[in-house]
Amino acid sequence: MDARGRGRPPGPTTAKDGEMGRELSGDATDPATEAFLAHRNLLFTVAYEVLGSAADAEDVLQETWLQWVKADQDQVRDQRAFLVRIITRQALNRLRTIKRHREAYVGSWLPEPLLTAPDVAEDVELAESVSMALMLVLETLSPTERAVFVLREVFDIGYEEIAAAVGKTPVAVRQIAHRARRHVDARRPRRVVSSNEGRAVLESFRRAVESGDPQALLEVLAPQVVLISDGGGFKHAALRPVTGAERVARMFAGGMGKFEGTFTTEPAVVNGSPALLVRLDGEIDGVMAISVVDARITGLYYVRNPEKLSHVTSSTPLTLR
Repeated sequence: MDARGRGRPPGPTTAKDGEMGRELSGDATDPATEAFLAHRNLLFTVAYEVLGSAADAEDVLQETWLQWVKADQDQVRDQRAFLVRIITRQALNRLRTIKRHREAYVGSWLPEPLLTAPDVAEDVELAESVSMALMLVLETLSPTERAVFVLREVFDIGYEEIAAAVGKTPVAVRQIAHRARRHVDARRPRRVVSSNEGRAVLESFRRAVESGDPQALLEVLAPQVVLISDGGGFKHAALRPVTGAERVARMFAGGMGKFEGTFTTEPAVVNGSPALLVRLDGEIDGVMAISVVDARITGLYYVRNPEKLSHVTSSTPLTLR
Protein backbone atom coordinates (compact mmCIF):
# COMPACT_ATOMS: atom_id res chain seq x y z
CA MET A 1 0.00 0.00 0.00
CA ASP A 2 1.39 3.47 -0.80
CA ALA A 3 1.56 6.56 1.39
CA ARG A 4 -1.86 7.80 0.25
CA GLY A 5 -3.25 4.51 1.58
CA ARG A 6 -1.28 5.16 4.75
CA GLY A 7 0.80 2.00 4.51
CA ARG A 8 4.17 3.79 4.56
CA PRO A 9 5.46 7.22 5.56
CA PRO A 10 5.52 9.90 2.87
CA GLY A 11 8.65 11.65 1.75
CA PRO A 12 12.22 10.39 1.29
CA THR A 13 15.14 9.72 3.50
CA THR A 14 16.69 7.65 0.72
CA ALA A 15 17.25 8.58 -2.88
CA LYS A 16 15.04 5.83 -4.27
CA ASP A 17 11.97 7.33 -2.55
CA GLY A 18 12.71 10.86 -3.68
CA GLU A 19 10.16 11.17 -6.46
CA MET A 20 7.34 9.85 -4.30
CA GLY A 21 8.27 12.29 -1.54
CA ARG A 22 8.31 15.27 -3.89
CA GLU A 23 4.93 14.32 -5.34
CA LEU A 24 3.33 14.01 -1.94
CA SER A 25 4.83 17.21 -0.62
CA GLY A 26 3.48 19.02 -3.66
CA ASP A 27 -0.15 17.90 -3.74
CA ALA A 28 -0.99 16.19 -0.45
CA THR A 29 -4.15 17.64 1.08
CA ASP A 30 -4.62 15.19 3.96
CA PRO A 31 -3.81 17.19 7.15
CA ALA A 32 -2.22 14.15 8.82
CA THR A 33 0.11 13.65 5.87
CA GLU A 34 0.99 17.32 5.70
CA ALA A 35 1.79 17.40 9.42
CA PHE A 36 3.98 14.34 9.14
CA LEU A 37 5.84 15.79 6.16
CA ALA A 38 6.41 19.03 8.06
CA HIS A 39 8.20 17.16 10.86
CA ARG A 40 9.64 14.21 8.97
CA ASN A 41 13.28 15.35 8.89
CA LEU A 42 13.16 16.23 12.58
CA LEU A 43 11.73 12.81 13.44
CA PHE A 44 14.38 11.03 11.41
CA THR A 45 17.11 13.07 13.12
CA VAL A 46 15.73 12.20 16.58
CA ALA A 47 15.57 8.50 15.71
CA TYR A 48 19.04 8.46 14.16
CA GLU A 49 20.65 10.16 17.14
CA VAL A 50 18.95 7.76 19.55
CA LEU A 51 19.80 4.68 17.48
CA GLY A 52 23.01 5.45 15.58
CA SER A 53 21.59 3.58 12.60
CA ALA A 54 19.85 5.12 9.60
CA ALA A 55 18.25 1.81 8.65
CA ASP A 56 16.73 1.42 12.11
CA ALA A 57 15.72 5.09 12.12
CA GLU A 58 13.78 4.54 8.89
CA ASP A 59 12.06 1.52 10.41
CA VAL A 60 10.89 3.46 13.48
CA LEU A 61 9.84 6.31 11.21
CA GLN A 62 7.59 3.83 9.43
CA GLU A 63 6.17 2.63 12.75
CA THR A 64 5.62 6.23 13.86
CA TRP A 65 3.73 6.99 10.65
CA LEU A 66 1.45 4.02 11.18
CA GLN A 67 0.64 5.13 14.74
CA TRP A 68 0.25 8.77 13.67
CA VAL A 69 -2.42 8.09 11.04
CA LYS A 70 -4.41 5.98 13.52
CA ALA A 71 -4.47 8.81 16.06
CA ASP A 72 -7.51 11.03 16.57
CA GLN A 73 -6.11 14.20 15.04
CA ASP A 74 -8.74 16.35 16.73
CA GLN A 75 -7.31 15.37 20.11
CA VAL A 76 -3.71 16.28 19.23
CA ARG A 77 -2.94 19.75 20.57
CA ASP A 78 0.78 19.85 19.70
CA GLN A 79 1.62 17.80 16.61
CA ARG A 80 5.39 18.13 16.97
CA ALA A 81 5.37 17.01 20.61
CA PHE A 82 3.00 14.15 19.85
CA LEU A 83 5.14 12.88 16.95
CA VAL A 84 8.39 13.22 18.90
CA ARG A 85 6.80 11.26 21.73
CA ILE A 86 5.80 8.43 19.39
CA ILE A 87 9.15 8.16 17.65
CA THR A 88 11.08 8.30 20.92
CA ARG A 89 9.09 5.37 22.31
CA GLN A 90 9.60 3.40 19.10
CA ALA A 91 13.31 4.23 19.03
CA LEU A 92 13.74 3.23 22.68
CA ASN A 93 12.11 -0.14 22.04
CA ARG A 94 14.33 -0.69 19.01
CA LEU A 95 17.47 0.44 20.84
CA ARG A 96 16.93 -2.04 23.66
CA THR A 97 16.76 -4.82 21.07
CA ILE A 98 19.73 -3.81 18.94
CA LYS A 99 21.91 -3.20 22.00
CA ARG A 100 21.87 -6.94 22.56
CA HIS A 101 22.76 -7.62 18.93
CA ARG A 102 25.67 -5.18 19.05
CA GLU A 103 27.22 -7.14 21.90
CA ALA A 104 27.81 -9.97 19.41
CA TYR A 105 29.03 -7.65 16.61
CA VAL A 106 32.27 -8.70 14.90
CA GLY A 107 34.98 -6.18 15.78
CA SER A 108 34.38 -2.54 16.62
CA TRP A 109 30.94 -1.04 16.02
CA LEU A 110 30.58 2.42 14.48
CA PRO A 111 27.43 4.43 13.75
CA GLU A 112 26.02 4.21 10.25
CA PRO A 113 27.53 7.18 8.35
CA LEU A 114 25.30 9.71 6.62
CA LEU A 115 26.32 11.90 3.72
CA THR A 116 25.11 15.33 4.78
CA ALA A 117 24.76 18.64 2.97
CA PRO A 118 27.53 21.24 3.54
CA ASP A 119 25.11 23.48 5.46
CA VAL A 120 24.94 20.84 8.22
CA ALA A 121 28.65 21.43 8.85
CA GLU A 122 27.96 25.15 9.25
CA ASP A 123 25.35 24.46 11.96
CA VAL A 124 27.77 23.82 14.83
CA GLU A 125 25.14 22.42 17.21
CA LEU A 126 23.69 20.01 14.65
CA ALA A 127 27.10 18.95 13.32
CA GLU A 128 28.37 18.11 16.80
CA SER A 129 25.22 16.20 17.72
CA VAL A 130 25.60 13.80 14.77
CA SER A 131 29.40 13.62 14.75
CA MET A 132 30.97 10.18 14.95
CA ALA A 133 32.84 11.20 18.10
CA LEU A 134 29.70 12.17 20.02
CA MET A 135 27.62 9.30 18.63
CA LEU A 136 30.22 6.88 19.99
CA VAL A 137 30.00 8.53 23.41
CA LEU A 138 26.22 8.14 23.30
CA GLU A 139 26.74 4.40 22.76
CA THR A 140 28.10 4.20 26.32
CA LEU A 141 24.80 5.41 27.80
CA SER A 142 21.87 3.22 28.68
CA PRO A 143 18.95 3.40 26.21
CA THR A 144 16.89 5.66 28.50
CA GLU A 145 19.86 7.90 29.29
CA ARG A 146 20.60 8.25 25.60
CA ALA A 147 17.04 9.17 24.69
CA VAL A 148 16.80 11.69 27.53
CA PHE A 149 20.16 13.25 26.65
CA VAL A 150 19.29 13.56 22.96
CA LEU A 151 15.86 15.06 23.59
CA ARG A 152 17.05 17.50 26.26
CA GLU A 153 20.55 18.50 25.23
CA VAL A 154 20.21 18.30 21.46
CA PHE A 155 16.57 19.16 20.79
CA ASP A 156 15.91 21.29 23.92
CA ILE A 157 12.66 19.48 24.70
CA GLY A 158 11.07 20.15 28.09
CA TYR A 159 11.27 17.67 30.96
CA GLU A 160 7.55 17.01 31.03
CA GLU A 161 7.46 16.15 27.32
CA ILE A 162 10.49 13.89 27.73
CA ALA A 163 8.87 12.21 30.72
CA ALA A 164 5.80 11.38 28.62
CA ALA A 165 8.02 10.00 25.86
CA VAL A 166 10.21 7.73 28.02
CA GLY A 167 7.64 6.74 30.64
CA LYS A 168 9.31 8.41 33.62
CA THR A 169 8.36 11.23 35.97
CA PRO A 170 9.73 14.73 35.27
CA VAL A 171 11.78 14.49 38.48
CA ALA A 172 13.34 11.22 37.35
CA VAL A 173 14.03 12.67 33.89
CA ARG A 174 15.89 15.61 35.45
CA GLN A 175 18.10 13.18 37.37
CA ILE A 176 18.71 11.04 34.29
CA ALA A 177 19.51 14.12 32.19
CA HIS A 178 22.01 15.37 34.79
CA ARG A 179 23.72 11.99 35.00
CA ALA A 180 23.87 11.57 31.22
CA ARG A 181 25.16 15.14 30.69
CA ARG A 182 27.95 14.60 33.22
CA HIS A 183 28.91 11.31 31.56
CA VAL A 184 28.96 12.81 28.05
CA ASP A 185 30.78 16.01 29.06
CA ALA A 186 33.59 13.95 30.54
CA ARG A 187 34.14 12.15 27.24
CA ARG A 188 33.25 14.43 24.34
CA PRO A 189 35.80 16.66 22.56
CA ARG A 190 36.40 19.90 24.44
CA ARG A 191 36.70 22.10 21.37
CA VAL A 192 34.65 22.15 18.17
CA VAL A 193 36.78 23.19 15.19
CA SER A 194 35.52 25.31 12.31
CA SER A 195 34.51 23.60 9.10
CA ASN A 196 37.39 25.37 7.30
CA GLU A 197 39.96 24.02 9.76
CA GLY A 198 38.47 20.55 9.48
CA ARG A 199 38.63 20.62 5.68
CA ALA A 200 42.27 21.78 5.74
CA VAL A 201 43.29 18.96 8.08
CA LEU A 202 41.34 16.44 6.00
CA GLU A 203 43.13 17.55 2.81
CA SER A 204 46.52 17.12 4.47
CA PHE A 205 45.49 13.67 5.65
CA ARG A 206 44.17 12.78 2.20
CA ARG A 207 47.45 13.70 0.50
CA ALA A 208 49.42 11.74 3.09
CA VAL A 209 47.25 8.63 2.69
CA GLU A 210 47.35 8.68 -1.09
CA SER A 211 51.13 9.19 -1.13
CA GLY A 212 51.70 6.55 1.55
CA ASP A 213 54.21 8.90 3.23
CA PRO A 214 54.59 7.90 6.91
CA GLN A 215 56.18 11.23 7.88
CA ALA A 216 53.36 13.22 6.29
CA LEU A 217 50.88 11.07 8.21
CA LEU A 218 52.71 11.67 11.49
CA GLU A 219 52.52 15.41 10.92
CA VAL A 220 48.73 15.40 10.66
CA LEU A 221 47.96 12.77 13.33
CA ALA A 222 47.80 13.68 17.01
CA PRO A 223 50.23 11.62 19.15
CA GLN A 224 47.38 9.72 20.86
CA VAL A 225 45.12 9.44 17.80
CA VAL A 226 42.66 6.53 17.89
CA LEU A 227 41.64 4.61 14.77
CA ILE A 228 38.40 2.65 14.95
CA SER A 229 37.50 0.55 11.93
CA ASP A 230 34.24 -1.28 11.31
CA GLY A 231 34.10 -4.12 8.82
CA GLY A 232 31.21 -5.93 10.48
CA GLY A 233 32.78 -9.27 9.60
CA PHE A 234 32.28 -8.53 5.88
CA LYS A 235 35.44 -6.52 5.17
CA HIS A 236 38.92 -6.53 6.62
CA ALA A 237 39.19 -4.19 9.61
CA ALA A 238 41.10 -4.01 12.88
CA LEU A 239 39.07 -5.85 15.50
CA ARG A 240 40.10 -3.40 18.22
CA PRO A 241 40.87 0.33 18.25
CA VAL A 242 44.42 1.22 17.22
CA THR A 243 46.03 3.93 19.36
CA GLY A 244 49.08 6.09 18.69
CA ALA A 245 50.26 8.09 15.68
CA GLU A 246 53.09 5.73 14.75
CA ARG A 247 50.91 2.62 14.76
CA VAL A 248 48.12 4.33 12.81
CA ALA A 249 50.61 5.82 10.31
CA ARG A 250 52.15 2.39 9.70
CA MET A 251 48.73 0.89 9.05
CA PHE A 252 47.81 3.53 6.48
CA ALA A 253 51.25 3.69 4.87
CA GLY A 254 51.35 -0.05 4.32
CA GLY A 255 47.70 -1.01 4.26
CA MET A 256 46.36 1.09 1.41
CA GLY A 257 48.81 -0.49 -1.00
CA LYS A 258 47.19 -3.88 -0.36
CA PHE A 259 43.94 -2.93 -2.10
CA GLU A 260 43.43 -5.11 -5.16
CA GLY A 261 42.35 -2.45 -7.62
CA THR A 262 42.45 1.30 -8.13
CA PHE A 263 42.21 3.06 -4.79
CA THR A 264 41.00 6.69 -4.62
CA THR A 265 39.63 9.06 -1.99
CA GLU A 266 37.06 11.83 -2.32
CA PRO A 267 36.36 14.61 0.24
CA ALA A 268 32.81 14.68 1.57
CA VAL A 269 30.73 15.90 4.50
CA VAL A 270 29.66 12.91 6.58
CA ASN A 271 27.66 13.35 9.78
CA GLY A 272 28.27 17.08 9.48
CA SER A 273 32.06 16.71 9.56
CA PRO A 274 34.89 16.38 7.00
CA ALA A 275 35.35 12.84 5.76
CA LEU A 276 36.71 10.80 2.89
CA LEU A 277 34.75 8.48 0.64
CA VAL A 278 37.09 5.62 -0.18
CA ARG A 279 36.56 4.11 -3.61
CA LEU A 280 37.92 0.91 -5.08
CA ASP A 281 37.68 0.71 -8.86
CA GLY A 282 35.14 3.53 -8.72
CA GLU A 283 32.83 1.82 -6.20
CA ILE A 284 32.45 3.03 -2.61
CA ASP A 285 34.45 0.73 -0.36
CA GLY A 286 34.27 2.72 2.85
CA VAL A 287 34.01 6.04 4.66
CA MET A 288 36.67 7.67 6.81
CA ALA A 289 35.39 10.35 9.19
CA ILE A 290 37.72 12.37 11.42
CA SER A 291 37.70 14.43 14.59
CA VAL A 292 40.18 17.27 14.94
CA VAL A 293 41.74 19.11 17.88
CA ASP A 294 44.47 21.77 17.50
CA ALA A 295 44.83 21.14 13.74
CA ARG A 296 45.57 17.44 14.20
CA ILE A 297 43.43 14.34 13.86
CA THR A 298 42.54 12.82 17.21
CA GLY A 299 39.98 10.30 15.96
CA LEU A 300 39.64 8.28 12.76
CA TYR A 301 36.42 6.36 12.13
CA TYR A 302 36.68 3.98 9.18
CA VAL A 303 33.41 2.26 8.18
CA ARG A 304 33.81 -0.55 5.62
CA ASN A 305 30.80 -2.69 6.53
CA PRO A 306 28.82 -2.68 3.25
CA GLU A 307 25.54 -2.89 5.16
CA LYS A 308 26.27 0.59 6.56
CA LEU A 309 27.14 2.38 3.32
CA SER A 310 23.71 2.86 1.73
CA HIS A 311 23.40 6.46 3.00
CA VAL A 312 26.62 7.86 1.55
CA THR A 313 25.53 8.12 -2.08
CA SER A 314 23.07 10.99 -1.58
CA SER A 315 22.71 13.48 1.25
CA THR A 316 20.27 12.90 4.09
CA PRO A 317 18.36 15.96 5.37
CA LEU A 318 18.76 16.51 9.10
CA THR A 319 17.38 19.20 11.38
CA LEU A 320 17.06 20.09 15.06
CA ARG A 321 13.79 21.98 14.50
